[in-house]
Amino acid sequence: MNTHDPTPGTQPTLLQWFRRHIFTRENLIALAICLILIALVIATADSAPQWIYQGY
Repeated sequence: MNTHDPTPGTQPTLLQWFRRHIFTRENLIALAICLILIALVIATADSAPQWIYQGY
């Protein structure tokens, strides 16, 4: 029996790996807080940021 050749279905897929290691509850809460803070900074600024218009 070859131990290096896993049976089908035992290898976690890339999506399962991302769910387990990247999309944890703690990371999603931190991302949500960060996006809320960025939205608040943009919404409460007196004028539009200049970097948005640099390419025009």
